[in-house]
Amino acid sequence: MTKPRKAAPAPLPAEEIAVFREAVQDAQPLPDSGRIAPAPQRRKPVPRRTSADETPSTADGLSDHIAWREDSEAGDETSFLRSGLTRQTLRKLRRGHWVTRDELDLHGMTSDEARASLVQFLSAARDRGARCVRIIHGKGMSSKNREPVLKNRVRSWLMQRDEVLAFAEAGPAGGGAGAVMVLLRGG
Repeated sequence: MTKPRKAAPAPLPAEEIAVFREAVQDAQPLPDSGRIAPAPQRRKPVPRRTSADETPSTADGLSDHIAWREDSEAGDETSFLRSGLTRQTLRKLRRGHWVTRDELDLHGMTSDEARASLVQFLSAARDRGARCVRIIHGKGMSSKNREPVLKNRVRSWLMQRDEVLAFAEAGPAGGGAGAVMVLLRGG
């Protein structure tokens, strides 16, 4: 499909040209400074999102059937470290080496709502170039059978996202067992 060509602008009337020339007749050109204008910086393209990207379905690539497991490399059940990264990365994350740029609170959401919010939040954080974020999922005290449903699902979903390099339980001031600090891949 070809785009229609834009029509050439209509020529200016002779009297407008005369008025302009009269207005600039005494203008002097600026002296050449010898500077060369830098080439404009190209911005990275931002992919378009479709409504399917924002809804909980198999389109987001997350499975609810992948069980949260203990990370043998990190050595405890409250953290995750992507293969190939050193334990030093996890220590830095726990100690607050990276500034927390944003947070998401999932309190009171259903599993489907939380999943959609998490996908949207991580995509937006990646687009903004955020390196470290906090996700508050709660401790599960008001869940059926007092089981931490969102806590385990959030950890499972985070492990499935390519942009997530590591995560660890937040410190006491950041929500403790009810929140997780997430290190995202740099842009």
